[in-house]
Amino acid sequence: MLKNLIDRIRHATGMGHDHQAAWKLDFKEPQTSEEAAADMLRAPTALMALSLDQARTVVKYMQPLIIPEGTVIFQEGDADDTGYMLLVIGGEVTVETLIVSRQTPDTLTVLGPGSLIGEMALFDGAARSATCTAASLVRCAALSREAIEALTRNEPAVAAHLMTAIGQRLAERMRQCDEKVRLYSHLVRTMQREIDALMR
Repeated sequence: MLKNLIDRIRHATGMGHDHQAAWKLDFKEPQTSEEAAADMLRAPTALMALSLDQARTVVKYMQPLIIPEGTVIFQEGDADDTGYMLLVIGGEVTVETLIVSRQTPDTLTVLGPGSLIGEMALFDGAARSATCTAASLVRCAALSREAIEALTRNEPAVAAHLMTAIGQRLAERMRQCDEKVRLYSHLVRTMQREIDALMR
């Protein structure tokens, strides 16, 4: 639930969350922070299949958040906290996963402004596939499952485009994973041939 993340933010800062301050970013006029968020939502790292008008509508249903450095946003394997995704507007987020038989996590990537995180769990409700931690103070916008339901009721056409855009993004990620699997398979076969040659 998004409430769990907000509770972690409150615990880390020792204070309530200021939604107005979260939207107050340093953007050049005449662009507002909401408009900048809409632009970022359409970035290649997010949901570029959305039109600008559709992105602006979606942003109206998003909740701005300021996440302190060091805060765990998602925990790998968590199946109870899957009801939202985040658009990074400012700051950096590290993405880590535990490799089989290892005790320390492996950093997969560091994500910056314009990155979307958590959309897979929001889409299928499955456990989080990686741990995401704020590497610096992170300004972001959260889209909850409840907000998507409200968007579907009020703006069904925009909601349909949003879900299609998320589906396209997930399909692209699956294709990238398939390419990595093929590459790893090729490397394993090559190494096995070299081992076999040495053993003769």
